[in-house]
Amino acid sequence: MIKEAVSAHSPFNDCSLSVFAKGSYANNTNVKTDSDVDIVVQCHDAEYWDEGTKGAHTTFTPYAGIWTPTKLREELGAALRAKFPGQVDSSGSTAFAIDSSTARVDADVVPCFDYKYYFASGGSREGTRIFRKDGVGFENYPVQHLENGRSKNTSTGTSFKRAVRILKRVENVMVDEGVHREVPSYFVECLVYNCPDEILNRSTWTETIGGVLVHVWEELQGEEPPESDQRWMEVNDIKYLFHVAQKWTRADGRDFAKAAWNYLGFEG
Repeated sequence: MIKEAVSAHSPFNDCSLSVFAKGSYANNTNVKTDSDVDIVVQCHDAEYWDEGTKGAHTTFTPYAGIWTPTKLREELGAALRAKFPGQVDSSGSTAFAIDSSTARVDADVVPCFDYKYYFASGGSREGTRIFRKDGVGFENYPVQHLENGRSKNTSTGTSFKRAVRILKRVENVMVDEGVHREVPSYFVECLVYNCPDEILNRSTWTETIGGVLVHVWEELQGEEPPESDQRWMEVNDIKYLFHVAQKWTRADGRDFAKAAWNYLGFEG
């Protein structure tokens, strides 16, 4: 239905756009109580880029079209309000929230642009650039997230995504019962992603979930290591899981693991 809203909005007629799902719904790690869908509306007319060293991106023409972050947000908001009158919440810093009373499920709709990082070696990496309403931009890598999640799930005999869903349900119940504060679902997915396949391939779910919680607790002790190959990554394997601009910390990971361990009644 988001695609229908975009297609029906005439100002988008001459704009190259892609509309697709990302996040836990697309990656099959969502649970019923976290059933909102993250939808990307990506504009291809303008490309944002960075380069590893000056001159790595040698051939480009500055964009002179109309599709600025403000213009894209304004037109997407108008398209969504026309399709879902009275059900669009635009108060968030990045996404438009669509109430499920007029859509199949709750949806967060994010406008973004093409993004490419050019390496000094001559290669490049593609992603998306999202702009907050205050103009600050940041990068996301939904394609790499999807591919790496699928690869991890295959290498663990589908245990990776099942373990993520189990721990998301545990997190939801702990929040409902006042046992622990809310933890972002993507953070839970990343914590499980950084666990070795050996743990996720154990013979029982008691061994698997217990092993995941022990691994998170033990490996996140202390400060973030300076060596890049020892730092934990997001599922996209591009962005570090812990850094100063992140929504969570190593302590948040330890606290969640400890709370889940105690709540599930593990001993030791």
